[in-house]
Amino acid sequence: MFLTWKFAMSMYLSKEVREGLKLALKSDRRKRARLRVQAGDKMIPILKFEENNFAVDAAEAPQLRGFVDIFDGSKHLYQALIVASDLQGEEMRFEFKRNTRAADRPAVDFERDKNAPVALLKSH
Repeated sequence: MFLTWKFAMSMYLSKEVREGLKLALKSDRRKRARLRVQAGDKMIPILKFEENNFAVDAAEAPQLRGFVDIFDGSKHLYQALIVASDLQGEEMRFEFKRNTRAADRPAVDFERDKNAPVALLKSH
């Protein structure tokens, strides 16, 4: 007979142990999350990231909105305009109104030639 993990956990473990396991799993998910959203000076781990939305722990960012920056470790990935979407369990989901890839150099206002040299060497 196959029992699901949640059913087996509720059947054999005390309430305190279940709560401890739940907190440990939540802490582990936050520690393993590489993606982070920065709003002002606050950095919040992203638990789920998809093309049109992302989710964070609801306790850490209940009123997050507006312009935010999204990082992968220290690498700046996106600048986004977000709005709170819905609360799913302990996760708050945010949808992108705009999500723009962050550039590591300024935009150019001219077309670059495909065969242009990468660098010039001095003739000494």
